[in-house]
Amino acid sequence: MSQSPVTKAMLLAAGEGRRMLPLTQDTPKPLLPVVSDTLIGHQLQRIRAAGLQQVIINVAYLGQQIIERLGHGADYDVTIAYSEEPQPLETAGGINRALPLLGDGPFVLVNGDVWCDFDLAQLVDKMLPEQCLGHLVLVPNPSHNSGGDFALVDGLLVPSAGADTSFTYSGIALLRPELIAHYPQRRERFGLKEVFDWAIAQGRLSGEVHSGHWLDVGTPERLDQLRMHLR
Repeated sequence: MSQSPVTKAMLLAAGEGRRMLPLTQDTPKPLLPVVSDTLIGHQLQRIRAAGLQQVIINVAYLGQQIIERLGHGADYDVTIAYSEEPQPLETAGGINRALPLLGDGPFVLVNGDVWCDFDLAQLVDKMLPEQCLGHLVLVPNPSHNSGGDFALVDGLLVPSAGADTSFTYSGIALLRPELIAHYPQRRERFGLKEVFDWAIAQGRLSGEVHSGHWLDVGTPERLDQLRMHLR
């Protein structure tokens, strides 16, 4: 499986943001203000800084607001294509629906509700081993996920065997579309965790640990933390 150049990024922005209520009652979480821009605006800046210009954004809850605010991406020097969902399809379901827009090459995936100073250009330049379906960026376990998600052995992801040896998935990855397209239980609505577990069982997911700043901006309190960090 040869690797095409990485030319696209996908931003996951379809969630309802229930943990962020009441701030998301009338505003989608990606459009919440963070210092000089919105949360999704900062993500687009980082994607563009990595050398990527083609961005796919999936939208559902209050998605029209996101489309109207960002348009085709000219304000960020990117070209945005939208994958509209009638209802949130979860992470893997959203990627599955967007596969025609993503094309055949590997793409950078970024959760719309994480903040991380990881340099996305490292993923753009990364060559995946032939049998590898993806490369995940992991972070030390935060207090709200103290048990972690996965462990890392010789650069490959393995199931977590306890908090002391595990890490948390950052929401940032380089993925081949085959990870979703070839998943045997592919359906309209499903999450990435089960897909990752399937690929890990075959030894086909690699990873690395990022020790810089990372925050899951899922609650009003964490949004305030991010604003304080960026001031």
